[in-house]
Amino acid sequence: MNNAIKYSIFLLAMIGASACNDAKPPKLNPNKTVEPVEGLVEKVLTKEQQDALTPEEVISTLKNGNGRFMNNELTARNHSKQVRNSTLSQYPKAIILSCVDSRVPVEDVFDRGIGDLFVARVAGNFVNEDILGSMEFACKVSGSKLILVLGHEHCGAVKAAIDDVKLGNITPMLQKIRPAVESVAYEGERNSKNLEFVTMVAKNNIKHTIDQIRLNSPILKEMEDNGEIRIVGAKYDMDNGQVNWLK
Repeated sequence: MNNAIKYSIFLLAMIGASACNDAKPPKLNPNKTVEPVEGLVEKVLTKEQQDALTPEEVISTLKNGNGRFMNNELTARNHSKQVRNSTLSQYPKAIILSCVDSRVPVEDVFDRGIGDLFVARVAGNFVNEDILGSMEFACKVSGSKLILVLGHEHCGAVKAAIDDVKLGNITPMLQKIRPAVESVAYEGERNSKNLEFVTMVAKNNIKHTIDQIRLNSPILKEMEDNGEIRIVGAKYDMDNGQVNWLK
């Protein structure tokens, strides 16, 4: 047997030994005390309870939850048990359209648990056919009482739309936000370096999205007119975590 073959056999043996070692479970320390995880286990909302809610009550719930988020008083939840309890049904209170920005953790912002919210996310929180369909499913089919369009400060998609960035699929995506840029009456510098203008566009983009929901979804418009749901907007403040609701 030549040296090359011997070396190959040696490598295979080492790899096999390593694989066997990796497969072994970690050793447990018998002296270590394991503390049980305590947390609130909310009952999964039933259809009857969801039906009894009003849009105003849902807004109040979200406002109260945001207050807890701002004060670092998030509810401790047993997520594992909530997952098991919500396996067979869901009746969320609201659907929230948010930007994809990682600094806006939607469920945490409103101190909500598993099964509480539908969340749709897209850069710049605009609507298209897919998101409108998701909103119609959430409200008309699943009974949610609120549509919230949640924008935020320092939005990269809004800034890119202001500067009319051209890059791959980002280009047509930003065209959904451009109407909110162009419709802002402003005589100062209209670029992403002007934070005053960026803030104005971000707020206008929320309103534009709400207008598009009402315009392009007769189902949701009729539900709102009948008082079954409300369609509202809010802006997330990254400095303190506060959600400021638009009038």
